[in-house]
Amino acid sequence: MQIHRSGSRPSAKGPAQYFSGTVRIDPLFEAPAPARVTSVSVTFEPGARTAWHTHPLGQTLIVTSGLGLTQCEGDSPVEIRPGDVIWCPPNNRHWHGAAPNTSMTHIAIVEALDGKTVDWMEQVTDEHYQAAARSAQQRQ
Repeated sequence: MQIHRSGSRPSAKGPAQYFSGTVRIDPLFEAPAPARVTSVSVTFEPGARTAWHTHPLGQTLIVTSGLGLTQCEGDSPVEIRPGDVIWCPPNNRHWHGAAPNTSMTHIAIVEALDGKTVDWMEQVTDEHYQAAARSAQQRQ
């Protein structure tokens, strides 16, 4: 059994090539082989978000605080709130992040396929993000 005490591993800033805005990533766990699951807690400041991306084996998000947005390519953007659990199927192009005026934290859980958990793509533009935020707000 391994126990990683809270605060025993350093937080990291979300790299600008994969995130827009201020994002903090806190490692939670990486199960040893033969398991291939890993998890992080990600905090997005207002307006911060991921770039478009996919996961070879899918991704589960558990929103723990704040208000966020997520969108799968071809679908309408949606608001996500604490307690929401989001399943994103394998190779489904999507993004997620905070609402324009509210931070959001989620736990992300992914599995690696041949050592890879994510394929990053282009940034979500400010124009796309703002339109997504307006659209999600109108549907609430």
